Parts: sequence; structure tokens; C-alpha cells
Amino acid sequence: MKEKNQVVPDEVLSKEFLSQFKTEADVSRFLNQLHAQVLEKMLEGEMDAHLGYEKNSVAGNNTGNSRNGSYPKKIQTGHGESVISIPRDRNGQFEPIAVPKHESRGLSIEKLVISLYAKGMSVSDIEEEMREIYEIELSTSAISIITNKVSQAAQEWQNRPLDPVYLIVWMDGIVFKVRDNGKIINKTVYLCVGLKQSGLKEVLGMWVGKSESSSFWMGVLTDLKARGVQDILITCTDNLNGFTDTIRTVFPQSSTQICVVHQIRNSCKYVVYKDKKEFTADMKNIYNAPNKEVAAAELDNLEKKWGGKYPYAILSWRNNWDDLTVFFQFPLEIRKIIYTTNLIENLNGKIRKYTKSKLSFPSDDAVKKTCIFHLWRLKRNGQCLFQTGD
Repeated sequence: MKEKNQVVPDEVLSKEFLSQFKTEADVSRFLNQLHAQVLEKMLEGEMDAHLGYEKNSVAGNNTGNSRNGSYPKKIQTGHGESVISIPRDRNGQFEPIAVPKHESRGLSIEKLVISLYAKGMSVSDIEEEMREIYEIELSTSAISIITNKVSQAAQEWQNRPLDPVYLIVWMDGIVFKVRDNGKIINKTVYLCVGLKQSGLKEVLGMWVGKSESSSFWMGVLTDLKARGVQDILITCTDNLNGFTDTIRTVFPQSSTQICVVHQIRNSCKYVVYKDKKEFTADMKNIYNAPNKEVAAAELDNLEKKWGGKYPYAILSWRNNWDDLTVFFQFPLEIRKIIYTTNLIENLNGKIRKYTKSKLSFPSDDAVKKTCIFHLWRLKRNGQCLFQTGD
């Protein structure tokens, strides 16, 4: 049999006492006031324990410390916003536990606000949502304090120092619709994931720019260097025009591997549908070859068979051959993680899943913070199998 919910004795909840409540909102207001009153009593008890004597007790004479009044503090809980009195001592040594210093917001309210903020809602939208749906009164200033914590955390995460060396860095971008000067345009969130020398993978950062370009990637790579990255053994990228030269400008010792999957997609653009299956199977012989020499022979075979019909599909392999075959320098067991950007594309897909309901974002800052927040959430939920640096 299910136990009865009885945290308060029945005699306390008399008919006379309960008659003051007409609606659930009345109960919520009472609970908010009760919550504040209980917290204040707890804080008074903490002060008694801190000083070693109760208020107005003669035991406190000549002890070297005493009460020094109180100060008001706003708190947010599941029942709304309250102002409580925090006691203080003359020596300034009192450290409250029930309501810690610099922690004036209840965690449940904070999580709710941050969740709404991560969906791209403005402060005024969050205030309205909290009031109409959750029946919680929370001022715009209180909401701003919470969202600013997210902004500060995101900025600290983005600017944190990085390791001096990464074995592999995968680079890719996600396109979102963002408002810019009154127009909705496509913008790219640039994303980098690095493989540390310890074997762990780490998201290095996120940057927002217009359509993906090698010139913007130059700024991204420069930022990585400014944050402490001295060398990257291998970079894995798509076949963006000028990207390889950009990487070599900033990290001249790095080997650049163009993603083979992107290369296959690019080649298939020139092939008619009825030939794609057979053409793709023949291309597979190239990147599955045991070494670069055999791969070159397979490319020759591909050209003999299809070069007359699809010359541009073969030409793209020829033009990028050195950057497409870097992975042959490494053991067979790790080649696949080197020659594709699948790892970072899978991460992009998970971020996209959380943001697909958002048609557009109000600013670059909003889309960036939304992506960072969902990245952290993936990590906490165990859906992100690498470090996020948070």
C-alpha cells in the first residue's frame, strides 16, 4: 500500500489554516514564503554553531566575535523569487551552507532558465514562458544574471589554454540560419576536435562566421596557436578550396589529410545514377589498398575504366592525390579515423538534432552559446565520447 504523503502533522493543517488557500497559486505563494522562512531559521542555526552561542546569550561576552546584523539576498527556488536575510558576524568569517555565497539561485530554476536560453529564447521570452507556463515570477534582471553565467562560462571555455601538441585535429562546420542586420542568412559554426597524446579526444572550440571559407579557417587556426597549440601531426578536413595551404601557413609541419568520404561524394557528382554503385565500388579499392603504391595502381585502373566517360571525377583524385593518401603512412588499425571526418560529422549531427526545431537564431552569440550548451549536455548525458574541456 502506498504511504501517505505526510511531512506536516494533520493537526497543523486544520480547516481554519487551509481556508486561506483558494487556488494552487495561493499554495505556491505560501510555500515560497515558507521556504524563505525555513532558510532563514537554518541560517540562524548555522550562525549559532559558528559563534558557539545562541543569540542574546551571555556566553558570547568577550569571545572576540559576535553577530553583526544581516543583509538581504535574492534567491530563486522552484516556487519563485524571495528575499531572505543572511546573518553576518563582525569578523566576516561566517560561511553559510544553506545558501552559499555567490549562489543566490535555486538549481532547479537555474536549469530551467538555461535550458530555455539554450533554445535561443530572449530574456523577455523566458520571463513570459516562466510566468505563463510554469507560473513562476522571475524578473528580467534575475534571468539576465543566470544567462550571463552561461555566457561567461562559454567565453572561458572558448578561451581556455590548449595542449601544445595534438596528434590529429578534425575540422568541419555546421550551417545555421542567423539574423544579421535585419536579414536571415546562412552562417557556419566552425568546429575542431583534437586527439590528445593521452589518446583522449577534446573539442577545441567553436567559431561563427559566414559561409565556410579557408580565410576564416585561417583565423581559427591562428586562435588555436594563440591558445598554446604548437604543432598538429595530422589535420583532417574536407576538400575546401585553399584549406590545405591555409593549414600549412599556420602549422607548416602538419600533414593534411583530405577526407576520403568527401572526395567520394565530390567524384560521384560527375557520375550518372546508374553507374554510381559500380563506380563507388571501384573507388573503394583505392582507399582500402594496403599501401600508397597499390592505391596508385588502383587509381590507374579506375581511370582506364571510367576516365573516358567521367574525366573530372578522376581528375579530382589526381589533383589532390598527396593530401588524400597521407593516411597510408600509418598503421592499418588507425587509418580509418585519419582519412574521414566521420567523428566530427557525427558530433555535428547530434548538435543538429537538438537545434533542428529552431528555424533561426537572433545573433551569432546565440547560435554559438546554444551549440556549446548542447555540447556540454551531450557530455553529461554520456552521448559525447570525448572531453569538452568544461
